[in-house]
Formats: sequence, C-alpha cells, structure tokens
Amino acid sequence: MKHGKMILGELHADIPVIQGGMGVGISLSGLAGAVAAAGGIGIISTAQIGFREQDFDRDPIACNLRTIGKEIEKARQIARGGIVGVNIMVATQRYEDYVRAAVLAGTDCIISGAGLPLDLPGIVAETEDRMPGRSHRTMLAPIVSSTRALSVVTKYWMKKYDRKPDFLVAEGPLAGGHLGFKKEELDAYTPQTYEKELTAMIRQAAELGIPLIAAGGIYTGEDKEHCMSLGAAGVQMGTRFVTTRECDAADAYKQAYLSARKEDIVIVKSPVGMPGRAIQNAFLEKVAAGERFMTGCRHCIKTCDPKTAPYCITRALINAATGDVDNGLLFCGSNAWRAQKIERTVDIMEEMA
Repeated sequence: MKHGKMILGELHADIPVIQGGMGVGISLSGLAGAVAAAGGIGIISTAQIGFREQDFDRDPIACNLRTIGKEIEKARQIARGGIVGVNIMVATQRYEDYVRAAVLAGTDCIISGAGLPLDLPGIVAETEDRMPGRSHRTMLAPIVSSTRALSVVTKYWMKKYDRKPDFLVAEGPLAGGHLGFKKEELDAYTPQTYEKELTAMIRQAAELGIPLIAAGGIYTGEDKEHCMSLGAAGVQMGTRFVTTRECDAADAYKQAYLSARKEDIVIVKSPVGMPGRAIQNAFLEKVAAGERFMTGCRHCIKTCDPKTAPYCITRALINAATGDVDNGLLFCGSNAWRAQKIERTVDIMEEMA
C-alpha cells in the first residue's frame, strides 16, 4: 500500500519524507533545496554552518548565526516553493540564538534534538512576537528516542507554553551521527525491541493528536512503507541522501560511503560525550592509538571540554565534509554500506512517493 501526502500541522508535503539534518556541512542549501523541490521536507543542519566563512576560526558563532539566513534563502531559491526547515541541536552553545536566527530567516520548521528542547516554544514565540506581518508560524518538532522522552517534552510544553509539538521525530538506534542512546542501550538493541518502542511512541503520539515521524535506519521505499504501516505519518532519512549529486559534502566524502563495508561502520565515543556512528578510517585509527588532535575550540557543543578532548570534533567534521577524509570523522547511519552509486535526489524521492 502506498501512502500519500504528509500533513504536519500547517506543513503539507507531497511525499512523506523529511531529509535529516546532517552536520557539519553535509545537508546545507543544496541538498535541502533539492529534497524540498522534489516534494519532501528539506532540512539544513545549523551545526557549525558558517565553517566556510573567512573569520570562522576567530568567531565561529557569529559566522554560524549570519550564515543560517543565507543558507535558508539559497535553499528557497532551489526549492521552488517547497518546505525548508532547520535542525538545531539543543546541546549547541548559545542554542537560543540559533533558534532566533532561524525564525527570523523564515524557516518553515525547526527539528531539535541532542537533548530535550524544553524551552524551544518560548524562544520561538518571543522571536515571532517581534516579527509583525510574518507569513507563517514556525512548526516545531522535538527529536525523541523513547516513550519517556516523548512524555517529558510534551507534558512540559503543554504545562508551560500551552503548545503541543507540531510533529515528533522518533530517532532510533540505527541513525547516524550522535545518538540519543547510551552505549549499553546500543549493545542491547534488537530490531524487535526497538520496533516495540517505536510502536508505543506512535500510539502515545496519536493519543495526543501529534503526527510522529520515524527516523533511523530507513533507506528504501519498503522501509518507509513498513514504518507507515505501524502508524508513522512519514519518515526521516539522512544516509540515503549523502550519495546524491545534490548533497553538499565533497565527492571524497560520498566516495567513502560507496567504499564502506558493513563491518567498517562502528560506534565511536565522541569528544562531546555522546556515542556516535561513523565509518572506520585512518583518523579513527589514530585516535584509538592515543594521538591527540586538539587545536583551538570552535564553541560547538556545551558538553565538550577542550582540555580533555582527544580532538576537535568541529575540525574533524569539517575535514571530512571538505574532502580530507583521512583526517576527518565520517559520521553515517547504519546503512551507509548499502550505497552503490551516486543518485539523483529526485529519483530517491520518486521511490519514496
């Protein structure tokens, strides 16, 4: 059975697919605009989004804040009226300023995880109140990984802000990059146990009248249909879009996915204290051998301690995104090894329609 449009509050997408936010520099205006133009929801990652600015090393946060609007505008030019949103990590230093910048730039939605975005509605409302004549309300979506997290954030929003999330993104343990699970939870994971948790979250969200998007490990149209048969309103996909012509990453980054074997995909401990999923490479071998690559601080994640971190995760991710893969961290989802060729975004979206 094929499912039709995805309706998330005021957002109506022709194809029930959200392209996941991937930083640093993997999902910017090029990829997000292409997904939006093809009928889905394109998401720009705000993580160190200003890394190409000349003064980034001197003042990274200022560069990031001024680049958010630039990337949203560039994505809109590509999107041809499609839906463009942003992903903002709660753990980001000066999180509130990133949210304000995205709202002022007219983002259609904000998807927010890496912590529970408890105060997101307040920041957005305060910013929108200073925007007379704004054309739309910003749709808000917390990322959750359990029924407990879903309950905490929805109850808090209702009690403090009298607002429900416009939709929820339930991100499972097969996702890429930083993960919302402890190492022991990832070790204990089975497809059956997580599907049980996902089904419970879908039921919980339905009782609250909130659409839920399934995320993590979704790669094919069959994966999407299975999630929607469980009651999900749509799916979020990241890894599948990395090996597209439109992805903002360097060709060498995409080639690393094409060359990866299943056994090359590993769980790593990030310098910011969270487990993450990445492709094993020369850089990770050097880190495992005890080499330290800490040169300056780019003020990315609140939980990073530059004094003890083995490497600067911002620099490692920028290296990877710009093609220096042997000196970079190659975040990926569990299905990166399945990539066989460079695809067109529009073809993937047609498969998902």
